[in-house]
Amino acid sequence: MKKYMLTLCICFLVWNNTNAQQLKSPNGLLTMDFSLKNDGTPTYNLKYKGRDVIKTSTLGLELKADKKSLLNDFTIQDTKSSTFDETWKPVWGEVKSIRNHYNELAVTLNQNETNRQIIIRFRLFDEGLGFRYEFPSQKNLTYFVIKEERSQFAMAGDHTAFWIPGDYDTQEYDYTESKLSEIRGLSEKAYTENVSQKSFSPTGVQTSLMMKSADGLYINLHEAALINYSCMHLNLDDKNMIFESWLTPDAKGDKGYMQAPSQSPWRTIMVSDDARTILASKMTLNLNEPCKIDDTSWIKPVKYIGVWWEMITGKSSWAYTDEFPSVQLGVTDYSKAKPNGKHGANNAHVKEYIDFAAANGFDAVLVEGWNEGWEDWFGHSKDYVFDFVTPYPDFDVKGLHEYAKSKGIKIIMHHETSGSVRNYERHIDKAYQFMKDNGYDAVKSGYVGDILPRGENHYNQWIVNHYQYAIEKAADYKIMVNAHEAIRPTGICRTYPNLIGNEAARGTEYQAFGGSKPNHVTVLPFTRLIGGPMDYTPGIFEMDLTKLNPDNHSHVNSTLANQLALYLTMYSPLQMAADIIEHYKKFPDAFQFIKDVAVDWDESNYLEAEPGKYITVARKAKGSNNWFIGNVNGETPRTSNIAFDFLEKGKKYTATIYADGKDAHYKTNPQAYTIRKITVTNKSKLSQFSAPGGGYAISIIAN
Repeated sequence: MKKYMLTLCICFLVWNNTNAQQLKSPNGLLTMDFSLKNDGTPTYNLKYKGRDVIKTSTLGLELKADKKSLLNDFTIQDTKSSTFDETWKPVWGEVKSIRNHYNELAVTLNQNETNRQIIIRFRLFDEGLGFRYEFPSQKNLTYFVIKEERSQFAMAGDHTAFWIPGDYDTQEYDYTESKLSEIRGLSEKAYTENVSQKSFSPTGVQTSLMMKSADGLYINLHEAALINYSCMHLNLDDKNMIFESWLTPDAKGDKGYMQAPSQSPWRTIMVSDDARTILASKMTLNLNEPCKIDDTSWIKPVKYIGVWWEMITGKSSWAYTDEFPSVQLGVTDYSKAKPNGKHGANNAHVKEYIDFAAANGFDAVLVEGWNEGWEDWFGHSKDYVFDFVTPYPDFDVKGLHEYAKSKGIKIIMHHETSGSVRNYERHIDKAYQFMKDNGYDAVKSGYVGDILPRGENHYNQWIVNHYQYAIEKAADYKIMVNAHEAIRPTGICRTYPNLIGNEAARGTEYQAFGGSKPNHVTVLPFTRLIGGPMDYTPGIFEMDLTKLNPDNHSHVNSTLANQLALYLTMYSPLQMAADIIEHYKKFPDAFQFIKDVAVDWDESNYLEAEPGKYITVARKAKGSNNWFIGNVNGETPRTSNIAFDFLEKGKKYTATIYADGKDAHYKTNPQAYTIRKITVTNKSKLSQFSAPGGGYAISIIAN
């Protein structure tokens, strides 16, 4: 069902005077005021239930090498108001249908001296505000360069924030929880080991930024529909508690090359007095364009295993040989090289994974390190790193495809670009065609290391356009994309649902690089997942990594029950059982949950949530009456109390509860778990203990 209509201004738009307007959300709880200062500077503010969320803040853009920027000297030329209400069906998702309901105000501004026009468009949903800049076709504004966007977000207090440092190249940080006023003092301590990490400002942070006010408001700042524009960070004026947008520059320091007609991404502000509203919001998706792929029948959620964790932990190797000090593709002769004996992507080993996947109901197997070039792929500022089509001598592309096909299993391709985007674009058509010729329907791409061309950043406009190019090109070949080290998602998976997953945050691999904070997974759904699903790669059963590699003394800071719960709390249509086969065979009763849990959903109910503390969610499997529940807990042990009132009335269900043992602890006793079965109905309630870094997972099967 879709409904769109223009309405009289008095329905939700109250005129105060010629320079001030007020917009209300459909439920009336949010109010946005727009006005011009005396010098013609655009401003806005936002209130929730009469309480300040964003105090009066200025809007505009500073232009480079231009006699006048788009900051002030404006008058209102026109305003248009409307309401929009539709229900649409995602190709995959947390729910089977999504309501898109907002009230809109479009303000056309004319700059007096230059006679230039811009439109600031506001959309107010029940859970937040989106606004963007639009540049209509006009003779006085055609080509222009953005020096900086000057969108402000003036906070109403010294909120508690869950933040990572502003960075042009990576989001792979643990989150810091602090007051806004403490960010400057904690900035250097917020770094965690990663070669790409560097901050642009001691008060710079990245979006999605989650905050909580002293009076209990949950506030989230992010962006939606990042297309042909630089990624936005935030820089804090900590004397006045005002965030201002900070775009990612290119190698020359420029932050955006624009040609009218065009537009910026949406800047988003979510707010509620209930944390669950933030998690359940579909506002980011709703601010993106509808799906542009006509036939989506080939886009399917995937549960997979892979030849991956053993390389991450150092048990195996991506590289085939240790003989070559350097590699030149087309010159280096691998046929004469001595194998190092640790190469993971060999025929026999991959067949083991294919057999295991087939025996346990998985869809696919990811294989990394299958192609020539891994001996010197990283850290050499090297353009021609991989050709994406030439396998190592011990990897039979066609033979493994036929073997997997005979077992009903797909193999997931791996394309590591090493940050050399020019090389990837040069080979991408040939690489995608190679995939189709050999039965690969999905690719995990990677962008580890500094970007080539040299001096470019992972998040500037040119590279953002590359990521989009790769997604759209993949759609032409009917290929699903799981992009790692790429730009953080901003809801583009609605428009291109073949973008089935992203990394763009500190994932499970960091548990093998020194560990992540035990509450990390209670923050990510409030931050990284606001823009789209993450390939977090859960399911680790052995937390002591010296058992895989005696030289790796890292510890996975999670209980086993917590790892099971991640399949629910870290929503993704792409879910990996990331540990090695031997560990799943050691704990077959716990592994049963991973085998049973769905990856696509008709309904999702967030039962309890507090950022940095805990999250509990119940999801109904697509096309069935079966439910699954996941709870993840931070560092403080607690008892979770939930009701089963989401179940169908009059039905009985068998609930299998996978929970922390009474002495479980993420560090000292992570593998302590219990499994029990109970009968539940929609009138049942449950009190369940969650250990530090722990949680529980429940499968609820209709009788």
